[in-house]
Amino acid sequence: MRHTWLLTVPFPHTKSQQQGVLNLLEAVRVAGLEKHSKFYQASTSELYGLVHEVPQSETTPFHPRSPYGVAKLYGFWIVKNYRESYDMFACNGILFNHESPRRGENFVTRKITMAVARIKLGMQDCVSLGNLGAQRDWGHARDYVRCMWLMLQRDTPDDYVVATGITTTVRRFCKLAFAAAGITVGFSGDGIEEIGIVLSDGPLKGKTVIKVDERFFRPAEVELLLGDPGKARTELGWDPSACSLDELVSEMVAADIDMARDPTAYLKF
Repeated sequence: MRHTWLLTVPFPHTKSQQQGVLNLLEAVRVAGLEKHSKFYQASTSELYGLVHEVPQSETTPFHPRSPYGVAKLYGFWIVKNYRESYDMFACNGILFNHESPRRGENFVTRKITMAVARIKLGMQDCVSLGNLGAQRDWGHARDYVRCMWLMLQRDTPDDYVVATGITTTVRRFCKLAFAAAGITVGFSGDGIEEIGIVLSDGPLKGKTVIKVDERFFRPAEVELLLGDPGKARTELGWDPSACSLDELVSEMVAADIDMARDPTAYLKF
């Protein structure tokens, strides 16, 4: 779940997610390596966008709601086309949101955990976010990478949804992140007037630490993403519940507290 402007600016996505994928596939084909290589494409739950069913599986129709999602749709289908046209081992992993302390700072999860760390240390007063009610299926990137690897160990290529099967609001993610830093927050108000206030005792009690800013709303919102990992569980033997969301958020917050105290701490992660 990225900042809005990264999802809506079309040109970088067109070059990387469309032309970039095609260039790599063509390089494999032109070099005559179709039978000697395996190709993995990191697809995305953003393909589903305005969801047609819940949960979303490999057979759910796509309806992307951003230039990023549309560009990724091309990448998904060109991989299938090369697989079917040239008998290449090429597969798509339809990854739902996957997080870790290495997550880019332009993603809302990392924006939240970094802000929590800085607020905890007195380095920041508040974090501004968009749609707090948006729901996402968040898992640990470490677990998802294992699923990618498992896809490439098969004798025949196929496409798989990689998800936990559990969805959570941005609002609850905020609560978990602050709780991981020993801070209890509650919410009041509605829409753009909603705020998050510290409820726990201490120097921050009563302070507003979360605000809603309509600049961070998407032009075409994706309200709910919830993946069905059943196929990956059955065919790959993958366990999507290796790391709980609470554990993931705690790991991210602890890492960001370390990095807020010492910028060179990122070398550990």
